[in-house]
Amino acid sequence: MKLIAITTPEFWPGEDIAIRRLIDSGWERVHIRKPAAGRDMIAGLIEKIPERYYQRISLHDHHDIAVTHRLGGIHLNSRNHRIPHSWSGLVSRSCHSVEELGRYSDLDYLTLSPIFDSISKPGYRSRFSSDLLKQTDLEKVYALGGVTFSRLGEIAGLGFRGAAMLSEAWKSRFKMLQFITHTDAGLRDVLRGGCRWVQLRMKDASDSEFSDMARKILPICRRYDATLIFDDRVSLVNDIGADGVHLGKKDMPVIEARKILGPSKIIGATANTEADVMAAYEAGADYIGLGPYRFTTTKKGLAPILGTDGYRRIMSYCRNRGITLPVVAIGGILVDDLRELRLTGVDGIAVSGLILNSDDKESTTIKILQSWKD
Repeated sequence: MKLIAITTPEFWPGEDIAIRRLIDSGWERVHIRKPAAGRDMIAGLIEKIPERYYQRISLHDHHDIAVTHRLGGIHLNSRNHRIPHSWSGLVSRSCHSVEELGRYSDLDYLTLSPIFDSISKPGYRSRFSSDLLKQTDLEKVYALGGVTFSRLGEIAGLGFRGAAMLSEAWKSRFKMLQFITHTDAGLRDVLRGGCRWVQLRMKDASDSEFSDMARKILPICRRYDATLIFDDRVSLVNDIGADGVHLGKKDMPVIEARKILGPSKIIGATANTEADVMAAYEAGADYIGLGPYRFTTTKKGLAPILGTDGYRRIMSYCRNRGITLPVVAIGGILVDDLRELRLTGVDGIAVSGLILNSDDKESTTIKILQSWKD
């Protein structure tokens, strides 16, 4: 499934980095759409982005910038419906009816909207039935309007070339508390306590045993709108319908996993040093699991133990190099560690025994989340 991200109308700090991250992680294109912005503001955003990304960027407005900066595409709409005379790159267009698709079939690709009720435009309702779409040639068409990651399978089934997202593309699916478990026992208690990210980790289990447990856990996570990722087991992610995978330093490389899973799945990477963080960033990971904080039997092969000073050092390294990936602290973390850890700049924590060994998993989860806020 090919994915296009469409920018928000407003500019925001770090937007250029976010654009690069989407492209690095496998998104087909980024459309810069800022209808109220002047030429200089749009040019300023583009000039913050390295030229190697330009062929994967399309402009909705001020098409002359696409010519002068040699961008890869322009997008036609009611405001800008003419192709510049000297243009030789990709041309796409917004369509809002099946009839329009036929009218502009000579262009490189089209968007059709709204396929679902819009997320970013309240009251903008779906106009197309499944029967109509299945009878329409959608080979060059991207679904737009109300598109979420959970609907990508439905969009593929309707025959679309891909999907385009506005607000959903820029929302972080990252959650502060990540719960690592090998069992469904007590999972509902953890989710009732407010956790919304579960990692299934069963290092010594067979694929069959892992699959059986994953199929028990998945519907529980879905009931609570929680993210489910697998530790390793890349080959099972799409088959079972998990949200992504976490890769240890000895697991499949991030780049290879991305080729298999595509841009819509979450890929996390384990890191222990600054070099590990940079490698994961450059490979297109979505977040970093950084540790261990202290010795833990689940991460006993990692060294050195980072401690608070190690986290401060590595987070400073990330800031100085513009690495904005979420960083999760992991490894023997206790409730009393949370305030000090948060002050190092990490974005969240991943815990296993702290919750699994608790007699009251729901209360422990609530306490963790509250302690992080405090």
